[in-house]
Amino acid sequence: MQVKASVLMGLNEPWTTEIIEIDEPKSNEVKVKMAFSGMCHSDEHLRTGDISQDPQVLEFLSGRNTMFPIIGGHEGSGIVESVGPNVTGLKAGDHVAVSFVPSCGKCEYCASGRQYICDLGASTLAGPMISDGTWRHTLNGENLNRMAQLGTFSEYIVVHEASLVRIEPWYDLRAAALISCGISTGFGSAVNRGNVRPGDVVAVIGCGGVGSGAIQGAVHAGARAVIAIDLEPSKVERAKQIGATHGASSALEAAFSFMGELTSGKNCDVVILTPGVLTGELIEEARSITAKGGTIVATAIAPYHQNDVKLNLFGLSMFNQELKGTVFGSESPRVQIPRLLKLHSEGKLMIDELVTTEYSLDEVQQGYQDMYSGKNVRGVVRFD
Repeated sequence: MQVKASVLMGLNEPWTTEIIEIDEPKSNEVKVKMAFSGMCHSDEHLRTGDISQDPQVLEFLSGRNTMFPIIGGHEGSGIVESVGPNVTGLKAGDHVAVSFVPSCGKCEYCASGRQYICDLGASTLAGPMISDGTWRHTLNGENLNRMAQLGTFSEYIVVHEASLVRIEPWYDLRAAALISCGISTGFGSAVNRGNVRPGDVVAVIGCGGVGSGAIQGAVHAGARAVIAIDLEPSKVERAKQIGATHGASSALEAAFSFMGELTSGKNCDVVILTPGVLTGELIEEARSITAKGGTIVATAIAPYHQNDVKLNLFGLSMFNQELKGTVFGSESPRVQIPRLLKLHSEGKLMIDELVTTEYSLDEVQQGYQDMYSGKNVRGVVRFD
């Protein structure tokens, strides 16, 4: 089957629309007609090389020493077109959201309620189908990688059923696309990993799509104040529209303007890092505004080879602080996606307000240029 897809042909090359071939689903696989795909910053990390793994690692995982060419997109929603043999949880016509972390339900992590770190995630960034190790997507005869075993920048996708979450047909598919990664990750960073409690003061550094989820998660958890920190003033203002009570361009500005009075000199109970790119310098910046006994949550993606971190270890130890990482907000996608969709359907979670622009599949490159220029908080690809 020939379909259109937005593809990266190489490192630092632009997104281009290509006609690709996809095969029919085989055992445990599902073909989905896409409705929406979120334009998450993580896909740009592919283009810039931040999440491009070592050639030796790629060779081991996929039999190829490069991630390119690759179909972008790891947020999305659509309708099941057909299913392969042995698919038991989905049927044609079902509405689904994708999950960039597949969950098998059988490994130690899934069995202990930690589906967000399922063993199937080892091959999520690159490689053939996780069902049988063969390929379904090609461009001019060359096998195509897919972002997070998904590649949602495509009119149709063929994926393992472990990468899909069935949702009720009355839920909004555009909201489902954004909840499928960014919003869920940010929300869980506050509620689950940050363990925000009623009365806490929370700072969110980076107020794009994931940060918007973290702000709303903090509000839902009962934070009495949420500080939105971002270099882009428009993002700070938008953050205030979805629950942030204070705003600043940097942690330093917040610390020397209002934080002392706001927290009675204690600093923030929880600081969540959701910038476009996480760097080592930001860790100490976050720790410096964290209270004694407080928690720093590193949510954003850092470059794959980022090994150096600036951190005052004396302060971390003597102030009894915690530094935590998180993936998908440390919550099961099969729990979080339906839960947040229900909140959205009841008017208790703001999603539509975050979407600045809808783009066509041919406009993916423009969408990311708009993201860098600050024109949009969240862009969405709408399929016909």
